[in-house]
Amino acid sequence: MPTLHDLQTAVGAVMLGGDATLAEASVHGDGLGASARLAVYRHHVLASLTAVLESTYPIVVRLVDARFFRYAVDRYIHAHPPLRPCLFEYGATFGDFLARFPPTRHLAYLPDVARLEWAMNAALNAPDLEAAAPETLSPASPVALHPSVSLLRSPWPIDMIWRANQPEREGAVVDLETGGVRLQVWRAGDEVVFRPLSIAEDALRRALTSAGRLDAAAEAALAADATADVATLVRG
Repeated sequence: MPTLHDLQTAVGAVMLGGDATLAEASVHGDGLGASARLAVYRHHVLASLTAVLESTYPIVVRLVDARFFRYAVDRYIHAHPPLRPCLFEYGATFGDFLARFPPTRHLAYLPDVARLEWAMNAALNAPDLEAAAPETLSPASPVALHPSVSLLRSPWPIDMIWRANQPEREGAVVDLETGGVRLQVWRAGDEVVFRPLSIAEDALRRALTSAGRLDAAAEAALAADATADVATLVRG
């Protein structure tokens, strides 16, 4: 007699095209046979996960077209099925997947566009915390970035690519030779926004993430740019 865990594992495998023997033996037909019932459920699962990723990565969809996106997503779902029940948490590694996916390797900027879209999704769903007032902090104060903040670096102008592919910018062209960008993504009120960072701003924020102290962050900013105004960077 299979255990509940055995059945859950078997059904999960069927959703990804695995062996259906155990799952089918445990499903009672009622108008539809066991195989057909599982096929309906598998279709629903794959369609739901595809819809989730389409809503998370609309710019990637525009860049590669919807039909190809669904093909890539099908491969992604089979290789990286959800590990957690919250669907808004699914798809974090899609950018890494695209970087390794042979059909998209010629689109070198595409993985970083996907990482930008994931950072925006993460910002939207991050918990809300009250920011500390800069005047209350000392150099040794433990400091952390807001949970909605992500820091991105790309050799491609992914911010320009994202903006050029908004529905109202139909036909906009981006010069990929413009160069790379450092970005901060965060939630401001109910809106997710991003902006480019200077080398010093980026260094300060990354040091806050790793060291969690203002003095260490200030040192990192000055090491990146000796002329940086650290006080202004902290307030920003």
